[in-house]
Amino acid sequence: MSVIFEATIKVDNTNSWFIELKDTVDGRVELCEDLDVFEVKMLELSQDYGGNVDEVKWLKDDNVSPIIIDEIRIKMAQTKAKIEEERGESLTPKDSL
Repeated sequence: MSVIFEATIKVDNTNSWFIELKDTVDGRVELCEDLDVFEVKMLELSQDYGGNVDEVKWLKDDNVSPIIIDEIRIKMAQTKAKIEEERGESLTPKDSL
């Protein structure tokens, strides 16, 4: 069985973004108002699978602007760089480059 989560970027009626995180195995859904909450919810949901998630499918609603996507992408890149610096190694396997 593959453990696949779906992360859907959405905007609310005030045009603030959030991420709807769905465990496709059991249907649980968590709403994450920022990337810090997303990280915590990912860890919590993945505990049922020994911390192993095979894939996170990223989606977005049609009304999400490119500016919001860029904002999230930049914040994720900053978080990745911070984690890599702390660990002293890349999070991206060399064979995937």
